[in-house]
Amino acid sequence: MNAATKFTGFTLGLAAVFGIALAVGATLGPESTESAHDSQGHADMGESDELPAGLMASENGYTLRLDTPQTTAAANFALRFRILNRDGAPVTSYVRSHDKDLHLIVVRRDMAAFQHVHPVLDQAGTWSVPLDLTRAGDYRVFADFTPEGGKNLTLGADLRVAGNYDAQALPAPSATAQVGAYTVAMNGTVTPGQASKVVLSVSRNGKPVTDLQPYLGAYGHLVALRAADLAYLHVHPDGNPGDGVTPAGPGITFYVDAPSTGDYRLFLDFQHEGVVRTAAFTLSVAGSAPVPAAEPAGHGH
Repeated sequence: MNAATKFTGFTLGLAAVFGIALAVGATLGPESTESAHDSQGHADMGESDELPAGLMASENGYTLRLDTPQTTAAANFALRFRILNRDGAPVTSYVRSHDKDLHLIVVRRDMAAFQHVHPVLDQAGTWSVPLDLTRAGDYRVFADFTPEGGKNLTLGADLRVAGNYDAQALPAPSATAQVGAYTVAMNGTVTPGQASKVVLSVSRNGKPVTDLQPYLGAYGHLVALRAADLAYLHVHPDGNPGDGVTPAGPGITFYVDAPSTGDYRLFLDFQHEGVVRTAAFTLSVAGSAPVPAAEPAGHGH
């Protein structure tokens, strides 16, 4: 996921509040594999004519194949999968991006459960990683990678976890997110169909955090998903740690490319004092109408 090709530069940090019209979040429940497949080929793309990432298991001759697409709820499920080329052979050579050969995002379809992990690749081309699947439900698994000699791809596959499914409503849009003693505030204007600058500012106990630590080659990593179909957005970070220009907080700048109006869920990973934390936001993109920005970090909450 490099800043030139991946929206996930999310892998970065947001700072004050989005200047866009926020609407009430939609309720999202389990989605069948059939409906997911239908959305891949027939979803209304709104303002963008290009199909967003993550909606297909196969693209450009590459396929994401889960060894076990259905399991039961467990605290330590061993997920195994392969990236296959057009000949059906496992891919074993990748281009490293943001310190990793492959980034794996696992999110329940109501977006009440989220994990960003980094699997291990064996010599035969099989990736493996332990997942916390204590919460049952339908999940979407996103593999974000660049094969050797190819371009960056994000492929998606369904993972069903049997058990008592406690479907949650999408949280209401908000300009701030709380993670323990940390507050993250969003600021910016997101316009459908174009890269929009968004700043996420981190504070702790009301004081700006100015010593964020690099995480995956940036001061934050951002993942953005469209609520209607879990389309995976490309998020580009701005700047690089140690370049003498990019500050270590409190603000982290991203460029978000929302393909259409609608509700989105944003997940920001940031590292401070050796601990990676995740802040989550709901964003409703309604044209380019701005809303009041969040209070600057260090002056509220």
